[in-house]
Amino acid sequence: MKPDMKIFDMMKRTALLLAVMSAAVAAFSCSCGHGSRAKAETELDDSTKTALEMERKRIEEPEFDILTSLGKMRVRLYSRTPKHRDNFVKLVSEKYYDGLRFHRVIEDFMIQTGDPYSKDMAMVDRWGQGGPDYTVPAEFVGEYVHKKGALAAARKSDMANPKKASSGSQFYIVHNPENCSHLDGQYTVFGEVIDGLDIIDRIAAVPVDRYDRPYEDVMIISIEPVQYGPKVTDGAAAGPDTLSVQSEAMSSEVAEPAEKDGGK
Repeated sequence: MKPDMKIFDMMKRTALLLAVMSAAVAAFSCSCGHGSRAKAETELDDSTKTALEMERKRIEEPEFDILTSLGKMRVRLYSRTPKHRDNFVKLVSEKYYDGLRFHRVIEDFMIQTGDPYSKDMAMVDRWGQGGPDYTVPAEFVGEYVHKKGALAAARKSDMANPKKASSGSQFYIVHNPENCSHLDGQYTVFGEVIDGLDIIDRIAAVPVDRYDRPYEDVMIISIEPVQYGPKVTDGAAAGPDTLSVQSEAMSSEVAEPAEKDGGK
């Protein structure tokens, strides 16, 4: 699948911005004679330092709008789970998630999506087993817990997957943290919903069959990176007020949110 060039353009603009900022700090350091780089940075005006810190944060913790058939959620990915963050960025750039269903919905627990098989009704018996031909190593961080809106990676059961590696694409969003707390340290939490928590409630409330599949489709229409600040065209100088926000793209069975055994 061809990657979305818009994300790569933003990555290019971000790289340009960082290069300009580095050059500016270096030039300021030189103008201070024997002054250190650290001193130069401390002498930058407060608004510039704030803008630089905001840009650094947005690169490390990019945000995305998930547009569903029941409304839009905004999510932020975490900096301390870089493998999961970069994998999500890559899949979004490929439009991997567009057109997928929330194939598993359990009210007062979680809502799950990310299975490419869910695009095809003819494969309904295999929903929960699909994904790319790789897993993502577990990245457990103590402060990242299953609070409401937490974004976490699905995976196979412990017996089939003792290292608790994550699915290459399937993820779930916590509805009720009280019923998910036992998953802390067992499933990688790599982001959170920062706007649109009510959309989780709407999705979690839809009627489902005995396999937890919604009777009426709940779809991911698109996932798009959030962009901040003025657009920078190719060749234009970037400044600290330009806030593009993407990091560079790298390269479920149980009553738990996981891939069914035999899946990816």
